[in-house]
Amino acid sequence: MRALQNSMGCSRAAALILTISLAACGGGGRAPDQAEAAEMLPDAPSVAQQLPPSIRGDAGPLRGTDLQYVPGDNVSTGYLSVPEGDGPFPALVIVHEWNGLVDRVRQVADDLAAEGYVTLAVDLFDARTGSNPDENRALTGEVRANPEKMLANMNAAVAYLKGRPDVTGRVGAMGWCFGGGIALSYGLDGDDHDATAIFYGALVDDPARLAVLDHEVYGTFARLDQGPSPESVEAFETALREAGIQNDLHIYDAVNHGFWLHVDQEPELRSEPALDAWQRLMAYLDRTLR
Repeated sequence: MRALQNSMGCSRAAALILTISLAACGGGGRAPDQAEAAEMLPDAPSVAQQLPPSIRGDAGPLRGTDLQYVPGDNVSTGYLSVPEGDGPFPALVIVHEWNGLVDRVRQVADDLAAEGYVTLAVDLFDARTGSNPDENRALTGEVRANPEKMLANMNAAVAYLKGRPDVTGRVGAMGWCFGGGIALSYGLDGDDHDATAIFYGALVDDPARLAVLDHEVYGTFARLDQGPSPESVEAFETALREAGIQNDLHIYDAVNHGFWLHVDQEPELRSEPALDAWQRLMAYLDRTLR
């Protein structure tokens, strides 16, 4: 694992509770068959040496569609974004931060669709969002109290994507902070999928637990963060290595928690490391999903 310098800026339920409990961070849908009417995103991969609009903070209007993807659940409402063309395409499930499925996450879904991935941003908070830390903690606490519901939600998202005729069958999961911890939990306990990408989420340092992973793991972290701390990231990397799991983990210096999804808050400081993380992510998804 390299750190860019300042210039680059346990049963199933028990294991899920352990991971999710560490994952708090600082920073009316349509039925699945109706999602076919979603506007398709033209193939428009990001320009070399440039972050996508969602990460820069200057994305245009949303192009995807709301989607109720959990059978029998009329409340949980995700957001689906589909590439233009017949495909088939690889797919991604992306998991929101601790404040819920907000437009910034929907914009990321649109940008990932423009890169050629059918992308479903899941809703783990029953169509609710938080507006302050107390509300956010209450929402994540509900997930922590019922990890099996979370697992069923994620399994339904993956099943929906794998069932689409325009999807190759290869699906990855990624998330930020709370969502990063969920992505790792899902990699350990969820239905079979092909990639796990973590942005400063809660980690596991038990090689025996991590040994169940059957794919390479991506991780982006911040040197000035304590959730997780650099020491936790190093312990995670050591455990992955002992478990024989390939990984691409990087700690970026001079930035703090939340730097990647919110580059526009400190663009001069965050843009360069965020671009490196984006380029690594694109290469990782290409390796694991294409």
